[in-house]
Amino acid sequence: MDHEQEIYEALHTDLKKNREESWVTEIGIVMSEINYAMKKLKRWMKPQRVSTNLVNLPSSSHIYYEPLGTVLIIGPWNYPLQLTFAPLVGAIAAGNCAVLKPSEAAPATAALMEKIVRNTFDPSYITVVQGDGSEVIPRLMQEIRFDHVFFTGSTYVGRLIYEMAASQLIPVTLELGGKSPCIVESDADIQVTAKRIAVTKFSNAGQMCVAPDYLLVHESIRDRFLPELIKYITQFYNAEEVRDYHFGRIINEKQFARIVEYMKEGKVVYGGGSDAETLFVEPTILADVPAGSKVLREEIFGPLLPVISWKEEREVYETIRANNNPLALYVFTSSQSKADKWIRTIPFGGGCVNNASWHLTNHHLPFGGRGNSGLGSYHGKYSFETFSHRKAIMKTPTWFDPAIKYPPFKGKLGLFKKVIR
Repeated sequence: MDHEQEIYEALHTDLKKNREESWVTEIGIVMSEINYAMKKLKRWMKPQRVSTNLVNLPSSSHIYYEPLGTVLIIGPWNYPLQLTFAPLVGAIAAGNCAVLKPSEAAPATAALMEKIVRNTFDPSYITVVQGDGSEVIPRLMQEIRFDHVFFTGSTYVGRLIYEMAASQLIPVTLELGGKSPCIVESDADIQVTAKRIAVTKFSNAGQMCVAPDYLLVHESIRDRFLPELIKYITQFYNAEEVRDYHFGRIINEKQFARIVEYMKEGKVVYGGGSDAETLFVEPTILADVPAGSKVLREEIFGPLLPVISWKEEREVYETIRANNNPLALYVFTSSQSKADKWIRTIPFGGGCVNNASWHLTNHHLPFGGRGNSGLGSYHGKYSFETFSHRKAIMKTPTWFDPAIKYPPFKGKLGLFKKVIR
């Protein structure tokens, strides 16, 4: 809190985030994690008593939590403060030392995080290492045998981190991306659905791992839904009186060029404007995107939203299977049975019904992906468990010591079958 104003300035420098967005998506989430951990940590740390099976009675069984040791936390650039400091909360709560590697693509925030850590912690406890990740991270992992590596970023880099960790049998948590689909059913509340998709898809200029990556809208409501979506995108982010304050910018020229190239792969039905000098890409809706296009194969990570119409459920499954195991899935429907069917039949990391992206902010829920979208989870107690080793302990008294447990075992098979099952 001593650095609140500096955080606002750094995030605005790197990503042009406004103060309110910086609080909700960065500072507030970290504060929530800290407060929740401080409130619950004594309970989390307490040895947990669990049941004991019949063959081991009258023993008692417990799970003890202990620190892993020294952990490496590698942060991304899109939410540079939150996605570096939030896992650090769990690492500290579990009793570890930590090395932080913030993203060099958000230099103002990286420098400020180093200042905060340096002013708060002894460097032998928590420290920050800066520099080009492609050079710094391999060197770090060669010089230090970490006890856990926590990485947030792209699937491509995640694979490289995983390979380096595997050579030393270091456990990892990989928080990756992916193409998160958003299914809009024929019975969805059109107005509410449009508002909730618009507010999350274009937050941080679409540079969010759990943003809806593409829409699958039932053809029966498509022509009514799109005008509502356009209305709220304009109202929230693209009207002249709100654009400069509420809408961020693309992080760098490389990402800007990639996003602009995607625009050529479909019909622009809204937006489409861009300015290379200011790294501005207008909130944009794409239609008639050919199957197999890059914008439908690669994570967009920008303010473009392809809209695909569907009539039969198989079309939805086929589209999602082309990018298996998304980080998130969003379903908008008035039917609980429809929502349950989609949730139960599509593999994904986590998600929402009649909402989008906000599950990320609930520290009572584990956050993580599966397959190409990640490995492991965190937030709240799940962060504490991620950075802890669960030590299994059985305590056995000496006053009861039946002979059945000792050789010779001949003739005891029938009794073994009764007690071991």
